[in-house]
Amino acid sequence: MPARFLAEAILAMFLLLTVLGSTDIKAPVGFAGLAIGLVLVLIHLVGIPITNSSVNPARSIAPAVFVGGLALQQLWLFIVAPFLGAALAAGLYIGIRLPDVMISTPEDERALESEQAERSVTAE
Repeated sequence: MPARFLAEAILAMFLLLTVLGSTDIKAPVGFAGLAIGLVLVLIHLVGIPITNSSVNPARSIAPAVFVGGLALQQLWLFIVAPFLGAALAAGLYIGIRLPDVMISTPEDERALESEQAERSVTAE
């Protein structure tokens, strides 16, 4: 059971890291769906032999409710592990994401003055 928990958490972490990275404002536009889809295929190829690969708690709840028995007993795994993996991914992404460049107000004003000067020269 610990191996299944670890697998679900890690696979969910990879999925969320892909979603966060490919939808970031700095990421190339138009490729998020491709990246997320390919990672989801890879996650299922790796995870199906281990845990039947849920990675998504919503996908696990309805079948467990209808099947009952052992599926309901294991449902906690498919809810807790992806949430833990998502939390790990969020923390990791905050750590590895490049910070946005912050421009101070004086630098911004100097840039504005130089831009206005350039525009006045080209307008003449």
